[in-house]
Parts: sequence; C-alpha cells; structure tokens
Amino acid sequence: MTDTLSERFAQSGYAAPIPVLETVEVDAILSQLLAAEARFGGQFPMAINAKAHLLFPFLWDVVHDPRILDAVAQILGPDLLCWGSSFFSKDAGSDDVVPWHQDGTCWGLDQPKALTVWLALTPSTPEMGCLRVLPGSHKTPVRHAIRNAPSSMLPLGEEVALEVDEDQIVDCPLRPGEMSMHHVMLVHGSHPNRAPSGRRIGFAIRYIAGDVAQRHGSRGFATLVRGRDHGTYDLEQRPDKALSPEALRRHKAILQRSRDIVAAEAAQLDGA
Repeated sequence: MTDTLSERFAQSGYAAPIPVLETVEVDAILSQLLAAEARFGGQFPMAINAKAHLLFPFLWDVVHDPRILDAVAQILGPDLLCWGSSFFSKDAGSDDVVPWHQDGTCWGLDQPKALTVWLALTPSTPEMGCLRVLPGSHKTPVRHAIRNAPSSMLPLGEEVALEVDEDQIVDCPLRPGEMSMHHVMLVHGSHPNRAPSGRRIGFAIRYIAGDVAQRHGSRGFATLVRGRDHGTYDLEQRPDKALSPEALRRHKAILQRSRDIVAAEAAQLDGA
C-alpha cells in the first residue's frame, strides 16, 4: 500500500489485487462458510446471504478486519460504515453471470463516497468468471434498466442500458486472500464460471464513508466498523452466535427496511 492508492483509485475507479489474508485464514473462513451453508442444503438462500455478517460472528470479524479497513480508509477516510455484505458464488459450468452495472444505481445514497471490496476465498480467474471492470466509468452515471435476465446474480435484475466496449474492459483475477476495491459507480460485471471444476467464491463488502446518508429522508441500517458515528444510520449489532433467534429477528427487520429503500430506487429505472 502506498499513498498513491487513492490517486490511482480516483483515476480508474478500482484497485486490484490487494493482498490481505494469509492462506490459513482463508482456509478457516472457507471452512466456516461451508459448514454454515450446509445448514441450508449447500448454499445460502437470498435472505440469509444479504448482510450475512449480521448472522455469523466470523463474517462480522471479516468486515472489521483492520487490513481491509486500512485500504478502504485510504479511499473513504477514517470514519467507515459497512452498508452491506453478500457472497457471489459460481459453480463450475453454471450460467450465473453479473451483468454490467453500477452498484450505486439502486443504493439511494446521498453522495457517492462508497466502494465495494471483493474478497476472494477461492481462485477467481478469467475462466472462472472473475470481476471485470470498465476503468474510468465511475465518473459518469449510466442509465440502467430492469431486465431480470434468468442468469443474473443481481437481486434486482438491473443492468446498464448501453453497449459496453469489450476492448476497454480489464479483468481483475484474484488469488485466495486477495481483494479488489471498486467505486460505487464503476461499471463492472463478470462472465459465467467456465472452468471444468472449482467453485468461485467471493465475499462482497459494501463500505461507505461515515457522513454518507440515504436520500429523500430515508434512514437505513449500517455497521460502524471504524472511527466516529455521524448519526446518519441506525447501527447494527454483532450476532451473539451463528443464526441466533435474536440475530435472526434483527436481521429480518433490517432487511425489510433495506428492501424498501432499494425497491423505491429500482422503481425509477426503465424496464426493458
């Protein structure tokens, strides 16, 4: 890490690869994830996957990892909130894709001081459908449409309503324990996992600066992960244990409010 990270990020809208976790740490996280998924038949349902760090203490610890936050703070400043988290997992041979989109289109934030950390828990190669980005695209909002493609991994089914020049696209391959960061308005996506074997698993963590709020007077939930609370969100709590009744109760209420916020934003997009 150098003090030029923020300059590079401001220019291109992303940074990768950034090493953060040791192999033994990745193995421990992956082991706990697979054990947790086994309780749901092998993969989290959508409701459990959203803000999963509020249901599992080991994921709460990941979003608070100081090595991750040190990098994020170079971009967003000393006061940081975790706005959301979720896994993006692709089985070998599946048709799952992430269409071209800008994360912040449906977040409803009052300012774009936000980014996504994509932490690789397994290899993420071009063949396996790694993150792909359009450098510099974070500087201009792009019109989106709700298309609900059957293969889309995005819960709202949104994607950019324009043609993306493939010649300008950059792949962001990662080894386990490495992460990328991309701006909330960077156009990005990913192909299917076409490897003959091997599951591609990444943990996406959404961070916002401490002074960011929701637009239009809405008040959301977020996790204070570093620095000072600016009072812009209702703060979330660490789960006492995995999937505890109290954590599940809080999580359900938090997701309902979050869904209301993003659904209102998505309703303003064009259908196609």
